[in-house]
Amino acid sequence: MLLTLSTTHQPATDLGFLLHKHPERLHEIEIPQGRALMFYPEASQERCTFALTLELDPVQLVRGSGQKGDSGLLDEYVNDRPYAVSSFLTVALGRALGTAFTGRSKDRQALADTAIPFEVVLTPLPVRGAEDLPERLFAPLGYEVQMERHALLPNQPSWGESPYITLSLKATKRLREVLEHIFVLIPVLDNRKHYFIGKEELEKLLRKGEQWLQTHPEKVLITERYLKHRKALVREALARLSDETPLENQADADRDLNQNLAELALEKPLNLNELRLETVTQVLCERGVQRILDLGCGEGRLLKRLLKEGQFKRVVGVDVSMRALEIAARRVHLDTLSEKQRERIELWQGALTYRDQRFAGFDAIALVEVIEHLELDRLAALERVVFEFARPKLVVLTTPNREFNTRFPNLVNGKLRHADHRFEWTRAEFQAWCERVASTYGYQVAISGIGETDPELGQVTQLGVFTK
Repeated sequence: MLLTLSTTHQPATDLGFLLHKHPERLHEIEIPQGRALMFYPEASQERCTFALTLELDPVQLVRGSGQKGDSGLLDEYVNDRPYAVSSFLTVALGRALGTAFTGRSKDRQALADTAIPFEVVLTPLPVRGAEDLPERLFAPLGYEVQMERHALLPNQPSWGESPYITLSLKATKRLREVLEHIFVLIPVLDNRKHYFIGKEELEKLLRKGEQWLQTHPEKVLITERYLKHRKALVREALARLSDETPLENQADADRDLNQNLAELALEKPLNLNELRLETVTQVLCERGVQRILDLGCGEGRLLKRLLKEGQFKRVVGVDVSMRALEIAARRVHLDTLSEKQRERIELWQGALTYRDQRFAGFDAIALVEVIEHLELDRLAALERVVFEFARPKLVVLTTPNREFNTRFPNLVNGKLRHADHRFEWTRAEFQAWCERVASTYGYQVAISGIGETDPELGQVTQLGVFTK
């Protein structure tokens, strides 16, 4: 199986900086079932091509599978997996080009953020289903699609065509976008995966598809095939991709609401939520800022408080959830505000881990109880969005102090305060992160806390104020 990725953007050899693979070297990685070889069959100033070929051990595929195939023992030994482009290739891509998938390039970041011409060739690629499926999947994403079908047996045309094609794709895009598209859509075309599909795979689909899958005309088909038709996972994925929660997922929405209520109930005796909002508002007022961006604004509690302060001339709330923004609109009475007040506030849907030109030009950015809801491997993306690209003069950030959790009588030892928290930091961990971010992006940081203070455990909430 072979994948090639070419560009004519000049100097074309800069492709090596984007992929983090030197054009003059042969690169090799091992995977449990074989090895992937990476090289550049052509590397000139005018055109550069990166190639990845995957060599699988058919015996190791069976010995290491750990589960029976859908067709029994025969299918384990007689199959196309060692030869056809499949989920084995996407796994190899993820391991070999992990940094490229994040959109980062140490030496050519401006190029990584730029759409340039790419041509991708995949062969032999199995297509199970309608003949026009590659066109239906890639054309809506802006690709020029060409397919070459292969005969079942080259010397016996009467046997008909095989399900295998050579797929060529051309588009002008960022490298990260191209990699995400082929990563998701290869197993969709194949309609098979070699590994267990669980909640982790659902999260992977939403991460890779968060910028394009929601509006794709084949969203349902892509989701079903990517998740191997696991109904519960498919329902959850489609619900999270949709602006509105379907009725059959109302229980999930109720559970999320109960989790939020549980967190508020946990902190209510300390009046912590009000203290946080009051403290953040006070910091913003004292610094004399006028234009504020509330990233991860949720249901609009901070927005409502900011609107009461006349010095703030522009207040914008951003959240990825349309349902949260709808609640925020009701909380600030958006539909009944006076014209003068209405001009002060906006609500935007947006992802906090992707560069957005709209985020620039604000005096301050607030991140109130937001970062702990991100996976740790996505935190670097948020850092760049806020501190490198938006670059406000002031960033005010709060997050829980994990050490203080032992003081909550209803919180089991070691458990986080909210079911959706991906992490909670100790004071030392928070300080180390703040100091690193400040040093990297040219800020000064003052670290303090909010709420009740324990002599041994510190304050219940941690506060970082970044200035430049």
